[in-house]
Amino acid sequence: MVRLPVVTPRKLIAALERIGFTVHHVRGSHHFLKHPNDPTIRVTVALHSKTLKRGTLRAILRQANLTVEELREYL
Repeated sequence: MVRLPVVTPRKLIAALERIGFTVHHVRGSHHFLKHPNDPTIRVTVALHSKTLKRGTLRAILRQANLTVEELREYL
């Protein structure tokens, strides 16, 4: 199993945008992103200053249908 990278929410949102996701809307500190090719894929990222916890990052990757290797390519 590949280790998860240590990443901040801002870096994760930037990587998701490079993959093709766009920010659909923002509500408070939560950014809601969607993929233009498949509108059923929606990702929620809470924007704060600390790094994301492993479980949170894993849940976001699951929402985005991404692997750790794919995320590392775009970071």
